[in-house]
Amino acid sequence: MEHLACDLTRRRFLQTAASLTASYFTVPGLFAEELMRTPEMTAGPLYPDKLPLDTDNDLIIVSDSITPAVGQITHLSGRILDARGEPIRDALIEIWQVDNTATYLKERSYRNVGTFDPNFQGFGRFLTGSTGEYYFRTIKPVPYPTRSAPHIHFMIKVKGRSTWSTQLYIQGHTATCVMVSID
Repeated sequence: MEHLACDLTRRRFLQTAASLTASYFTVPGLFAEELMRTPEMTAGPLYPDKLPLDTDNDLIIVSDSITPAVGQITHLSGRILDARGEPIRDALIEIWQVDNTATYLKERSYRNVGTFDPNFQGFGRFLTGSTGEYYFRTIKPVPYPTRSAPHIHFMIKVKGRSTWSTQLYIQGHTATCVMVSID
């Protein structure tokens, strides 16, 4: 079982410590001015054009199914912070990624049946609480042909602010963004 935690700030992912099964990201030091901006990246062409009926934060189980998705289970959690390091409440966090066959939800409409995992939700949402926390249960992303680095897409929506997107890369694969380790 995988655990993955990170603080998403509008400044930058910063890695400071790791535990037995998780990589934890925190801001270094005690002062908010030390925060660095998280790189903004495009949402990409594979953001779902039609959202699934089930958009909760558990991507392993679709609706009331008893069959889980195939893949290495990963727990993704962290906090959304503003530029001063203050938590952002009621931020809508959306994630999307490929399943264990390297297929995005959007690609299912034109791929052959059986070439994707119908038990993987592919997309999830979570509304942050008073401490800016979020949590998702998903699978460890896998590489796919047009990208060498497995990753999870993030989109953050906060009322009164511009929508913001980035990607979380997995350590050990070539990428140009912040990488995290999943053991």
